[in-house]
Amino acid sequence: MGIEFELKYRATPEILARVATEVKGCARRFAMETTYYDTKDRALAARKCTLRRRLENNVSVCTLKMPAGSLGRAEFEMECENIEKAIPELCKLSGFKELETLVGAGVQAVCGARFQRHAILVDIGDANLELALDAGVLIGGGKEETFYELEIELKSGNRDAVVAYAKTFALRYGLVPEPQSKFHRASLLAGGKQYG
Repeated sequence: MGIEFELKYRATPEILARVATEVKGCARRFAMETTYYDTKDRALAARKCTLRRRLENNVSVCTLKMPAGSLGRAEFEMECENIEKAIPELCKLSGFKELETLVGAGVQAVCGARFQRHAILVDIGDANLELALDAGVLIGGGKEETFYELEIELKSGNRDAVVAYAKTFALRYGLVPEPQSKFHRASLLAGGKQYG
């Protein structure tokens, strides 16, 4: 299990290009294609849980995210070719015994996202973080919406150091906080409730 702590910001193609040029660190590129799943009655979203399958450079990774109190979000993931096969193992990993019951009648694709990620690993002394520069489309209800965003995610170390770094970084690049997840925004495109 990992505890996910990240700060999201809206960006523009110009800002992402500038960050990619100016920030030094180990960089990798990913082609991402994400499908989010839920039950017919959106039981997972109502519990602020996210179930997704993401192709990361054609590697299939299934993930369950759930609230972890003030710590952020707990994240459990495994490589698996489809979400149905992954659910029993994600139940074990998470200890979320209710999950298997909730999804007993099956899950369905709700919405998704397709994007390119330029990830840069940065050591700031008291913490290691990843800058994720994302550009692509959110998909839902037969509609697509273009997005550009930047995530600053703690990989290890001191959370307060990342918050301080993010504050300075956002000012430098004129970034605006993005309070909603990709799932939330794609779900709204699909006509879903304001969960996630």
